[in-house]
Amino acid sequence: MKNKLIYIMSLLLAGLFFFGGKVDAANTDMVDVSNHNGYMTTANFVDMRNNYGVKSVVTKISEGTYYADYTASNNITTAQAAGLYINGYHFARYTTQAGAIAEADYAGKVAKSAGLPIGAVLVTDVEAQQQNGLSRATNNANNQVFMDEIKKFGYRSDIYTMSSWLGTKMDIANGNGWIASYPYNASGKNWYSNNHAWQWGSTYNFQASYGNFDVSQIYDDFYTGQLPAVVDPKSTISNVVSVKGNSYKAYTTYHFDGTANTGTDVISGSDWISNKIIAINGQPYYHIGVDTYVPQASTTFKGIAVVNYNSNYGINAYDSDGHYMADSNKTFKGGSTWKTADKLTDIPNVGLCYKVATNMYIPAKYAQGSGFNGNDI
Repeated sequence: MKNKLIYIMSLLLAGLFFFGGKVDAANTDMVDVSNHNGYMTTANFVDMRNNYGVKSVVTKISEGTYYADYTASNNITTAQAAGLYINGYHFARYTTQAGAIAEADYAGKVAKSAGLPIGAVLVTDVEAQQQNGLSRATNNANNQVFMDEIKKFGYRSDIYTMSSWLGTKMDIANGNGWIASYPYNASGKNWYSNNHAWQWGSTYNFQASYGNFDVSQIYDDFYTGQLPAVVDPKSTISNVVSVKGNSYKAYTTYHFDGTANTGTDVISGSDWISNKIIAINGQPYYHIGVDTYVPQASTTFKGIAVVNYNSNYGINAYDSDGHYMADSNKTFKGGSTWKTADKLTDIPNVGLCYKVATNMYIPAKYAQGSGFNGNDI
C-alpha cells in the first residue's frame, strides 16, 4: 500500500538488507492483501490466524474511478471462512472534493458488489503523487468528504498514509488513522499507538502463503468490529432506508431466501443505501448489501409515494385482487404525489404496491416512497 521501492532503496543506501525469514517483529494483528498477493485461500488465512495471531484482513477494493481489484470478492469470502474480520481499502487518486466524492461512490459500489459486509471499514489509502502536490488543507478537506461519502454505503472509514506525510501533507486526529512507518527492528515497539493501527512491515512471510505481505499492529477494535456506519440525517439521498427508533436496538437482516443473515444486524437510527425492494414470503424487504435485506417493517415510512414515470403518461392502478382499473393511468401521472398510510402490499400478479386509496394500489416499481428510489425493483 505504500511505495515499497523507495523504502527498500533507502535501506540499501544505509547498508541494510532484507532477508526472507521472520524478523524481530511487532504483533501481526492485521494483514493487507491485493491482486499482488493473488487469490488468497481459506487455508492461507487459517494459518495466519492460528500461527501468527492475525485477526483482521484488509483487501484492496478499488483505485481511482477506473480499477476494481479482481481478487477482492475471493479474499473477502476466504477471510470470512477463516473466521477473520474483513475490511477493504481504496487507493486514492483524487485531487478535489468532487473527485473524492466520485471515488467514494465508485469504491462503495465496488465494495458492495464484491461482498464487503456492511459495517466493515473501507479505508482511503492516501499516498499517491496526486496528493503529494496538494496543500495540507486541500488533502484534509478531500479526505473528509471521501470518508463522509463512504458512510452512505454503510461502511466506516479511516485514512491510511505514510508517517512522513503526517502534519505536512495532511492531518489525522488522535484515535484515527492507520500509519505506515518501518523500523529496522520492530520488536517490542508500539509506534503510533494513539492511532487505530501501525503498519510496521511490508515484506513479512507467512509459512503457508507465497510472497511478501504488509503487516500491522492494531491498538483498538476499530478493524476488528463491524458496527454499522450512520449517515448524516441532513444529507439528501433519494434511496436511503432509515431503521426504526432512536434508542439502541438491533434488527435482523435476511438472505434472499428469507433465512436470517447472522452477524449483519442493523441498528436503530442508522441509514442504509438501497437499490431495490423485493418480496420475501409476500413481505417487502429493502436490499442494502450483497444478499442482505432488511424488512420494511423494521424501517420508518413517511407515507408518501411519488410516481416515477414520464410526466406525459401515467401508470395503472390495481385492486387487491390484481385487476387493473380502467383509465387509472390518467390519474396517476408521472411526477404526481400520493399519500399512503400503509406499507408496501404484495398484490397477486402485480407485485409490491403502495396503497393510495380504498382498494386502489400502484406498483412500487413505478413509484418511490419513504425516500426510496423505486427503480430496479
